[in-house]
Amino acid sequence: MKSAYQELKEQAWQANLEIPRYNLALFTWGNVSAFDSNRAVFAIKPSGVAYDKLSIDDMVVLDLDGNIIEGTLKPSSDTATHRVIYQENQSIGGIVHTHSTHATAWAQSMRDLAVYGTTHADHSPVAIPCTVILSEARVKKDYELETGKLIVETFVARKLDMLSTEMVLVGGHGPFTWGKSATKAVYNSVVLEEIAKMAILSTMVAKGELTVLPEHIIRTHYERKHGPKAYYGQN
Repeated sequence: MKSAYQELKEQAWQANLEIPRYNLALFTWGNVSAFDSNRAVFAIKPSGVAYDKLSIDDMVVLDLDGNIIEGTLKPSSDTATHRVIYQENQSIGGIVHTHSTHATAWAQSMRDLAVYGTTHADHSPVAIPCTVILSEARVKKDYELETGKLIVETFVARKLDMLSTEMVLVGGHGPFTWGKSATKAVYNSVVLEEIAKMAILSTMVAKGELTVLPEHIIRTHYERKHGPKAYYGQN
């Protein structure tokens, strides 16, 4: 008998398989969840299970209070972080966390990822924020839950919309991305990794600080894809 959450679990499973496909994580260093806003539940990868061993039935379904609705395995250790983000914005349909090399390197630099080039501008007109490092007290309280809260706090403090800026760097830790679906969240992870790689290489070539792209170029590139008069792609 098929699960009532079969489609949601399959979305999460398929999205998790994209992590090794795009070289976003080694071993089991990543996770994807898919959210059903109508039922306020999400499916997430189980903790520590290798991607090549992963099955649809392994996905764990939880509600927004953290109760396991379906599944026999322990959910990802980052589950509470995903849960806080979904609680904050239930228009989000999927969340990804990886330790992709270049995005993680930038997170470890404790710097926002500024818009240095048009590849970044094509996807976001603003810098990708990097959070501060969690305090010892918050880590001891509930590390993963507080990580989620820190992400939300960072967006609120900077007056950023989580539906417009779908990426964050958690200081000293690594990237989280999200989107309207789990598939889009993975896409955003790939984009973030690529623009972080470009920024690092550009910094090496420039032998120091880079110049942020001028606002008129940023706006032109972003709006030709996402603006009211967007003309990129086919009608």
